[in-house]
Amino acid sequence: MYAPERQQEILRLARDGGRVDVVSLAEEFQVTAETIRRDLKALDRAGVLRRVHGGAIPAGRLDFEPDLAERESTAADEKDRIAKAALVELPADGTVILDAGSTVALLAAAIPPETSLTVVTHSLPIAARLADHPGIQLHLVGGRVRHRTRAAVDAWALRAYGEIRADVALVAANGFSAGHGLTTPDLAEAAVKRAAVAAARRVVLLADSSKHGQEHFARFGALSDVDLLITDSGLSPDDAAAVEQAGPEVVRA
Repeated sequence: MYAPERQQEILRLARDGGRVDVVSLAEEFQVTAETIRRDLKALDRAGVLRRVHGGAIPAGRLDFEPDLAERESTAADEKDRIAKAALVELPADGTVILDAGSTVALLAAAIPPETSLTVVTHSLPIAARLADHPGIQLHLVGGRVRHRTRAAVDAWALRAYGEIRADVALVAANGFSAGHGLTTPDLAEAAVKRAAVAAARRVVLLADSSKHGQEHFARFGALSDVDLLITDSGLSPDDAAAVEQAGPEVVRA
């Protein structure tokens, strides 16, 4: 079977089943996992599939949301570089909002022990990582906790962010682009992200390059709402230039 024929069959399987995984496809077509990954990459570039950890989903599923463990293991090296590059954005003795997100959580874990900050977050995992930090005054925003992201949402969270003003918000997104802005699958989560962005003087988006061009159900802002995007070198110079034309400075870690 030639590669185009195999890719067409992979697309059919993904549309029929809602998802395909690398291991099963390799067994199905009697090829290596690396061959399947190349197929999925080609289909992703064609815009008909969207790669996720371990496989792919049809590109039309705008409501798909990976769970916390899957997000933490996806693009781990890239996220680690982004998190380390974002450390310089933390203000000395300032106030920071940390959004729920796997890359933002890596940033929280990397904050040096000598750092003095006031941190506000609606993310339970981030709060747990910072609870014993000696130099951080931690404020945990309450609300209904979404099981999939371990983030607080709804009226309590929105009210809390409406009552503060922070130096910087470090936010996450499931997708970003010049045309569609910042998106995430869940409306309640999008509302809290929008409130966090509005509560900060400066907004820094932490997003790996795989999220560029991705479009999800709930929009919570435009790229013009962002002052700085920290991403990885997988974002091409041309795409970085297009993002900068929409508003934010771009750092490729």
